[in-house]
Amino acid sequence: MKYLIAGLGNIGEEYRNTRHNIGFMVLDALAKASNIVFSDKRYGAVANMSVKGQQLVLLKPSTYMNLSGNAVRYWMQQEKIPLENLLVVVDDLALPFGTLRLKGKGSDAGHNGLKHIAATLGTQNYARLRFGIGNDFPRGGQIDYVLGHFSEEDMKLMPERLEMAGEAVKMFCLAGLNNAMNQFNNK
Repeated sequence: MKYLIAGLGNIGEEYRNTRHNIGFMVLDALAKASNIVFSDKRYGAVANMSVKGQQLVLLKPSTYMNLSGNAVRYWMQQEKIPLENLLVVVDDLALPFGTLRLKGKGSDAGHNGLKHIAATLGTQNYARLRFGIGNDFPRGGQIDYVLGHFSEEDMKLMPERLEMAGEAVKMFCLAGLNNAMNQFNNK
């Protein structure tokens, strides 16, 4: 079986390690732990890894967040990956920092990356792993917050949270969405 794991974020040094780029950070941690590297390809940076016989195509779209669907659709077609084998890793303001929430479908909750993926694929019925970034910002400060850097306190916890998210990705591929949800939701 082959899976597409799309970690959402924005390319460019100014966005590195910002809250909105947690999808990139999760995939980078997963790749580093597996001693694989990303290569620049069409619509994004791609790495291939194997987990107990399952083939994972890790994708960090280079389309910027608001056009993420273009990269996801291209790599699903390129690798012949069915919709049920797509997992999108994304930041979530509604969850406290580091909280994980797997879902098999749902609304975009105002997230422009998810909105574009749903519009491009023509459905919201795809799995996503939401990684909580908290919402400690003043009214009207959402854009600055999501494009801002994590606090020092959050960064101390980050390695463990990234590892946990990587384990959730692997369980999704090995044991299915429901088992992964039971194991990792709200952890």
